[in-house]
Amino acid sequence: MNAAEHLLGAAALALHGARTALIGGGESVTYAQLAARTARSAAALGALGVRPGDRVLLMMRDTPEFAAAWLGAVHAGAVAVGVNSKLSNDDVRHIASDSGAKLALIEDVFVAERSGLAADVRLVGSDEWRALERVAPRAEAFDGTPDSPALMLYSSGTTGRPKGIVHRHHSILCVGASFRELGLGEGDCVFTTSKFFFAYGLEHGLLSPLSRGATSILCADWPDAEAVIDIVSRHRPAAMFSVPTIYRRLLAEAPGRLAAFTGVRRFVAGGERLSSQLASQWNKALGAEILNLYGMSETFCACIVTPPGTSDGVRTGRPLPGVEVRLLSADGSEPGAEDPGMLWVRHPAQASGYANLPEQTLEQFRDGWFCSRDLFVRDAEGYYIHQGRSDELVKVAGQWVRPGELEETAARAAGVAEAACVPVQDADGLERLALFVTPRGDAAAAQRAAIEACEQALPRHKRPKWVRAVDELPRTATGKVQRYKLREILERELAGKG
Repeated sequence: MNAAEHLLGAAALALHGARTALIGGGESVTYAQLAARTARSAAALGALGVRPGDRVLLMMRDTPEFAAAWLGAVHAGAVAVGVNSKLSNDDVRHIASDSGAKLALIEDVFVAERSGLAADVRLVGSDEWRALERVAPRAEAFDGTPDSPALMLYSSGTTGRPKGIVHRHHSILCVGASFRELGLGEGDCVFTTSKFFFAYGLEHGLLSPLSRGATSILCADWPDAEAVIDIVSRHRPAAMFSVPTIYRRLLAEAPGRLAAFTGVRRFVAGGERLSSQLASQWNKALGAEILNLYGMSETFCACIVTPPGTSDGVRTGRPLPGVEVRLLSADGSEPGAEDPGMLWVRHPAQASGYANLPEQTLEQFRDGWFCSRDLFVRDAEGYYIHQGRSDELVKVAGQWVRPGELEETAARAAGVAEAACVPVQDADGLERLALFVTPRGDAAAAQRAAIEACEQALPRHKRPKWVRAVDELPRTATGKVQRYKLREILERELAGKG
C-alpha cells in the first residue's frame, strides 16, 4: 500500500480529480494536477538517489510545491521529515543526524543560513529541485506494507532536544476523523494557520482536506493577524483551524475588520490550551463558538474534539471514533469522579516510540498506550477537560498548585491579555509562584487587576508571591510559552536586589 496513492490515486481522482485541492503561492491546483506533480516529485527524488526508507528533510514554505514534494517522498517510499524553519542551526543539525537524513530539500529563502547541515546530507535548493521536477517522468507509487515508515515528526517542547517520531503509511489513512466530527467534507474550503511541519498543520491543512475532497487555503509564510484577515476575506473558508494566540491577536483588531469571519462555519483551536475567557470574548465578538481540538505528535492525528454546539470554552471534548482514552493517577490507579488524572491514549495512528530514545519510549509507550503527561478531568457528561501538564504541578506550603489555575484567574481580569505562571525559589530556597501578565493597555493597571483577581478568587497558598507585567510572553518557534525565560527574568531581578 501507499498512503500518497490512497489520497491521490485513481479512486480518489475519479471522485475529486477536477476539484481544487490547494490554493496558495499564486497557484490554484486541482487534485489531478497535484497527483501528477506528486508523481514527478517522486521521480525527481529517485533521480537524486533517494530509495525507499531514506529520510528526506524538507525546509520549505507552505506552498503547493512543498505539498507535492512531501507527498512525493511518501509516494517514493521515502520518509518525509518536515523541518521548522525557525529552529536554530544546532537543532536542525540534530534532526538531520537523529533522523539519518540522506537529502535535504531547502527552499532558496532558507539556503544561505542552512548551508552547513551535515557533511553526509545532500542539500538541494529550489533551482535544482524545480529543474528536476519539471523534466521527471511520472513514477509508480512504492508498494509497501501498512507498517512501512512514511513520515517523521519532531516534537518541540519548551526544553530539551526535538524528539523524532516515526509514523507509518497506515497512520495517514487515519486522517479526516476530526473533519467528519466537524461536518466538513467535499467542496468545503478550509484554512489552517499552523505550518505543515506541525502534526496539527499537516493533518488539518493538507492531509485531511485531501482525504475528504475539500480545498485547503495555504499561507506560505508565518501568518500574522493581517494575513489571516486577508485570507478569510478573500476566500471565505467554511472552517478555520488555528491556535489560541492567533484568535487573541484577531480580537485586538478593530471589530469591523473581522466582518468576513461571520461566514466561517467552524472555528477550531489546537496546539495550546484554550481559555474560557478567550472563547467567551470570541463568542461575544462574532457570535460563534471556538471548538477545542487536542492531539499530539505521538498520535499524529487528533484525539479529542469538542462536538459542535457543545463548547463552553472549558471542555476539550470527547474522543474521536476509534480513539481510546483513560485517566490514571500517578500510582496507576483510576482517579475519583471529576478528579484529575494523566491522560493515556490508544490511537490507530499512534507511533510505537521515539527514534533513538529507548528509555523515554519505555516510559511513555506501554502495551499499546501512550502517556501524554497531560492532566484531564472527565465530567459527568463524559467530556474531558484539559488541566495542564502533570510536570507543571508545584507544591506550595505543602499543597499542590496547578499554575494554569492562576493563569486562568488572571486572564479573566480586565486589562489582562495573557498570563503565565512559573515557580521560582525565594530567598529561603522555597518554591513560590511568579505570575507574568501582558497588558491590554496600561501595564500597571493590568498588574493591579491580576493581583486583585487572584486575591478574590484563590486561597492564600495559590496566590502568586510576585506579579510582573511584560510586553509579551517569550515563545518557542512553535508558539509555546518559554517559561524558563520568565523565571530567569525574575531571578535576575531578585539577584539584583540581593
